[in-house]
Amino acid sequence: MPGTETGSRSPLDALLAPRSVAVIGASGDPARIGGRPIAAMLEQGFAGSILPVNPKHAVVQGLPAYASIAALPEVPDVAIIAVPSAAAEVAVAELAERGTRAAIMFSSGFAELGEEGAAAQERLVVAARRHGMRLLGPNSLGLFNARIGFYGTFSTSLERGYPIAGPVGIASQSGAYGMHLFSMARDHGMGISCSVTTGNEADVNVGELIGWMAQDPGTEVIAAYSEGIRDAPSFLAALDLARRNRKPVVMMKVGRSDVGSAAAKSHTASIAGDDAVTDAVLSEFGVVRARTTEELLDIARLATRRVFPVGNTLGVLTVSGGAGVLISDAAEAIGLPMPPMPEAAQQALRTTLPFCAPQNPVDCTAQVLNDLSLVGRFSDALVKEGGYGSILYFFTHAGGAPSITPRLRTELKAAREAYPDRLFVLSVLADPPQIREFEEDGFAVFEDPSRAVVAIHAMGRFGDAFAATPPVAPPAMAPVALPSRTPSEAEAKRILAAAGIEAAPERACATADDAVAAAEALGFPVVLKILSPDIMHKSEIGGVLLNLADAGAVRDGFALVMERAKAVPQARIEGALVAKQLSGGVECILGVHRDPVFGPVAMFGLGGIFVEVLKDVSFRRCPFGEEVAEGMIRLIRGAPLLLGARGRPPTDIKALARMLSRLSVFAHQAGPRLSGIDLNPVFAMPEGQGAFAADAVIDIAEDAA
Repeated sequence: MPGTETGSRSPLDALLAPRSVAVIGASGDPARIGGRPIAAMLEQGFAGSILPVNPKHAVVQGLPAYASIAALPEVPDVAIIAVPSAAAEVAVAELAERGTRAAIMFSSGFAELGEEGAAAQERLVVAARRHGMRLLGPNSLGLFNARIGFYGTFSTSLERGYPIAGPVGIASQSGAYGMHLFSMARDHGMGISCSVTTGNEADVNVGELIGWMAQDPGTEVIAAYSEGIRDAPSFLAALDLARRNRKPVVMMKVGRSDVGSAAAKSHTASIAGDDAVTDAVLSEFGVVRARTTEELLDIARLATRRVFPVGNTLGVLTVSGGAGVLISDAAEAIGLPMPPMPEAAQQALRTTLPFCAPQNPVDCTAQVLNDLSLVGRFSDALVKEGGYGSILYFFTHAGGAPSITPRLRTELKAAREAYPDRLFVLSVLADPPQIREFEEDGFAVFEDPSRAVVAIHAMGRFGDAFAATPPVAPPAMAPVALPSRTPSEAEAKRILAAAGIEAAPERACATADDAVAAAEALGFPVVLKILSPDIMHKSEIGGVLLNLADAGAVRDGFALVMERAKAVPQARIEGALVAKQLSGGVECILGVHRDPVFGPVAMFGLGGIFVEVLKDVSFRRCPFGEEVAEGMIRLIRGAPLLLGARGRPPTDIKALARMLSRLSVFAHQAGPRLSGIDLNPVFAMPEGQGAFAADAVIDIAEDAA
């Protein structure tokens, strides 16, 4: 198992929990890069072998030193490489040949410097992989494992104090920022199991480290910092493993990137972007995304309490009505429910304290400071009668007053011990010794109640993710054969129809006479559209005509769209598409965008202003089943318009979910040649009447492998 010294050991075990370590470029000066790791391990009592390699000195920091890697008396589990890039290449090859399982590369001068450096970095990886050795870095600030006193890092952050061994693991692509996180955590008294910075990620990446921590018995909470996901499969596998092992992951994912030329072609691509897709992927696995460093550490700290309420609700006991309003606003802003206390419970609390405000927040006023037994009675009511999963107490500076704190601790501790399955959080201003006492009693203490609300909400999200049953498997579908190039709308709909994705009744027409005949067969009114594989956004050139109510209108309309098609002289024109005009439905948009990291990602939203301006959409990696699809539909803010808001008839949600699910499977089956799909609009008809695509674009990447 990770972090242990028994049983089979993987290269990542050797990296993070080694029994022996060589330092290539070892220095006798504890202030130098090659000297800092040795000094730290000696000071912190690393029990394994420390093997300095330095051809100029026989002794380094009191330890026997060796002139070369070949001269080492044993094969180290891990080697720290603190020499210039040219020498580092040689060292990696020699270590790999000797059987070293892992190396930490402090050395810089590789991919971060351009093409020549990238080529040198690739040589490192090839040499290491030839013998099964894993590389952390290059250009890495290294790592530490506080439980065993292993410090493979040259970070100056240790000069201000070593970590307190504890349950939080940190994985960071940025060395300086990873150590910034560690330093803040240490300064706030948070226990750290290990902290790893990946540097250039030539080999070992953040996803793999999350996976290692997800199996490490000494790591209970994982905090991650990422600028970009280099290897989606290992990242997703790690998040899945963490969720299955009930290890909460809180992540700061920074950076925005252009989704490329596809944005000019596709509504879905232009709306998606890396950030929206990242949000969807993290949410899928129950990862909470932190917006700030403070938020990341707040959530990680509260998660160490290991209470993750399912269907979380917040009950608040406060001595300040103003603070109650502040807390309520914060909860509403992030979607943390604060249902009122039952009416009977409110009446009972009024009997106990006539001038309290017992709804929720429960304002017990400063009167409780005169009779602190009321704290216990009110707390019991919040849990027993209110049924809240989380309880937040606001006692401000009064809770830290020496005349109050001892009796308050007694009441609060009794309340917490009576309900160990509930999450109890305390907002109080007190001196550090008093805060430590409250925390020893089992409370997470926050000065700012708004920050507490954000962290409490995160605990519920973890709880829901851990309790969720695996989704129903996506529907089976025959293999998808894409055409050689982007098809016309009619051909796109034919391809999608074979996958069970229905379109409005329509006919492709080469002449005006054909169009009139089609309209008469389908029934008026009809829609008439240019039919061309080269004109994706037909409405932009006036190529879509609505409400054609008779044969004359269809004949004139055919001539008009043929004339307007001349605005795109290079376009292939196949005629016009005549379709039955649907009415009584709600316009939606369904789409697929091929994300460069995570592959095909499906999108759902309402049409028109909702998608173009408000960006009210939801995303999910493909493929998925109808249950997940329905969840996506219900997730958007405009979902009430589909569910029957303000007396409207509810739409056929089941049919819409079926279409979205089948679209996701189609996209997954189609492979990398599929750039994207837009079904816009899709008409969600009244309940029981189905859902139909009125327009369809399948964008084929002609240069894809």
